[in-house]
Amino acid sequence: MSSVGASILFDEAMRKLSRGERFNLGLATGNTMITLYAELAEKFNTVKADLSLLSTWNLDEYSLDGKSPVPHDHPLSYWKYMHEMLFSKFDPARGFREENAHFPDPASPETYDPAIAAAGGLDLQLLGIGFNGHIAFNEPMKEDEISVEAFAALPTRVLPLSQETIMQNTHVTAGGDSSLVPRYAATMGMAPILAAKKCLLLACFEEQTAPLKDIIKKGSPTPFLPASYLWRHPDFRLIYTADKIELKV
Repeated sequence: MSSVGASILFDEAMRKLSRGERFNLGLATGNTMITLYAELAEKFNTVKADLSLLSTWNLDEYSLDGKSPVPHDHPLSYWKYMHEMLFSKFDPARGFREENAHFPDPASPETYDPAIAAAGGLDLQLLGIGFNGHIAFNEPMKEDEISVEAFAALPTRVLPLSQETIMQNTHVTAGGDSSLVPRYAATMGMAPILAAKKCLLLACFEEQTAPLKDIIKKGSPTPFLPASYLWRHPDFRLIYTADKIELKV
């Protein structure tokens, strides 16, 4: 899964970077992406890619109070994660620029979507899927709370995390310590995610089987299953580990 995913990201990026064009790559975090990022950096380094025009746009950043991002040295900081898992692995000679690494700011989330649009939109958005079917931190909502169309139009914003997501992140990324998991996050909205030219979803946990099966069974978007919106994206790919997840697509 990681090797195939890294190859897709590399090939898509190099199509534009090799022509001297900017490539806007939407990034996700979590254990699913660790090996992929190591392989992606190795691919860029091996071909001596010019990364000066690579711009990255992360899905999320945590907040302790809903008003400001967690410090960069917070154990679960996504800024920290990306620098450790990807950016620090780029050969400095590749020219990746720190100012081209973007994260939604809980202090001003409303500036993120216009910045993405001004940059030309996302060329490719890398995604994981929560055990409850969320993408980024766009949590499930009932259809009597929000319409299908309104959910798809949600912008980048700050929101409290659901108890289910807090428990998931406690187990997967916080080593079982719930106190480490912030209760708020700035998250990329459904609108910029769905506006990406390409979307790539990776899955490798058994717990992701149920929401993925529900997406296939449903066949149409519903706010109760945010990832279901991807199924009708014009250029969407799903890569999963068949030894952990059994699907009939």
